[in-house]
Amino acid sequence: MPRVAVSSVSQLAADAGARVADVGGNAVDAAVAAAFVAATTAPGMCSLGGAGFALIAAPGSAPEAFDGGFEMPGRGLPPARFGGGRRDVHLEYAGGVDTTVGAGSVATPGALALLARSSERHGSLPWAALVEPAREIADIGFPLPDAAHAYLTYAHESIFGWNADSHASLHDETGDLLPPGATIRVPHLAESLAEIGDRGAEVFYVGRLAEAIAEYVQDGGGLLGPRDLAEYEAVVREPIRSTHGVWDVATNPPPAVGGVALAAMLELMLGRAETGWSPGWTRRLARVQEAVLQHRSRELDASDDLEAAAGELLERAGAGELPLPGAPSTVHTSAVDDGGLACAITLSDGYGSGAIAPGTGIWLNNTLGEPELNPHGYHGWPPGHRLLSNMAPTVARHPEGGVLAIGSPGADRITTALVQVLVNHLELGMSLQEAIDHPRLHVELTETGPRVVHEPGIAVGGLERPLRGYEGPSMYFGGVSAARWDPTRGFDLGSDGRRTGGAAVGGS
Repeated sequence: MPRVAVSSVSQLAADAGARVADVGGNAVDAAVAAAFVAATTAPGMCSLGGAGFALIAAPGSAPEAFDGGFEMPGRGLPPARFGGGRRDVHLEYAGGVDTTVGAGSVATPGALALLARSSERHGSLPWAALVEPAREIADIGFPLPDAAHAYLTYAHESIFGWNADSHASLHDETGDLLPPGATIRVPHLAESLAEIGDRGAEVFYVGRLAEAIAEYVQDGGGLLGPRDLAEYEAVVREPIRSTHGVWDVATNPPPAVGGVALAAMLELMLGRAETGWSPGWTRRLARVQEAVLQHRSRELDASDDLEAAAGELLERAGAGELPLPGAPSTVHTSAVDDGGLACAITLSDGYGSGAIAPGTGIWLNNTLGEPELNPHGYHGWPPGHRLLSNMAPTVARHPEGGVLAIGSPGADRITTALVQVLVNHLELGMSLQEAIDHPRLHVELTETGPRVVHEPGIAVGGLERPLRGYEGPSMYFGGVSAARWDPTRGFDLGSDGRRTGGAAVGGS
């Protein structure tokens, strides 16, 4: 029986991973079970109606990337159906966000297909055992997490208030948002999880749940239909791989762009012989972020040949030639075991559509309504097209047998959070928890030019950019979860207090 370490978005999720390890599960089993709980217990931040990606590294095999990303729906629909079902909203969250919700914002979800494919390929326990912890928690109710409440403070009416089931799940009898720690019980969610556990993920794509979701979305003017769900598949891809020191790092490939940006930033930051976060190195971090994020915005996001554009970016970063200028709604789980298996899973549902299909208890995503993921406009992709994604689950292997799994939520802050934690850990020798706790900065690309957003404690005085400071650590800067196993030193775990993460160890 393997010993397994799990880091996730909450202690509930991490404990679920440890629980399945206690009955013989490996790192993939633990990560899948924890991801189920994370997606079930973080309303407004993720759901089973979302999508995601996984990176898995098994001993003796090349790492694999599992693509369960969002897909453009609308198969078989006439052109006149496109463009409807929208509700445009503005949130004051994260300095101001414009997004679109409603039935028309719902893309084809891939989260369940991703978890099932990961389990089938690398897990060791029956599927039902991986779903059961989430089902039990949904049945008795779960506390509203602080991070979810912080986001819902901005979004509980505009996004989660227009659908009756959604509103009832998050508000009290007077219509006020429930406080942090209040027990959340989403009607029908436990029954849906029981059905998924008994019949497999297929019930979400071709069974009763699929019928209920497709009917609800199309009745609301959206595009998602039975064909879109039935024809969805999670795809196994070759990850982006690079070497940093002795570490072989693998991250999420196209059609996601988060892994591409992360790999480029790592190429430009690691191996620079720094011993700490000097003002000069902090300036370099800001310049690298600005350069890569600007290049991504100009060249990658709207590219018709994303793989070629990504290859050009990575080639330039590897040669040091990149010119350096002078949604909350994501959850991540990392797991490793003492057999050398590593698994990183990131799931998201965008800012949330606010929609729950009647009789399902499952919130649906709004990724067709996120402008940064749809550069061709609302409903601008052809049916079947995989949407862009910032998600960048990552695994790394050491030649002496060590493995690392890491990832983060946080929209375009995913890559900037991960590059800072990986530099802290791989370059500066910090423990995973120290690396995660260290103050962060992020370069925002605003209409008036780049702006550096930062936490206190990081030297930003010499940066030649406008500054926007936070008074303390903030969930704006992601919520990194990381787990490492080393044959000589054992486990090292880190979870991010910015989003009240949790960690646990289970198994023999």
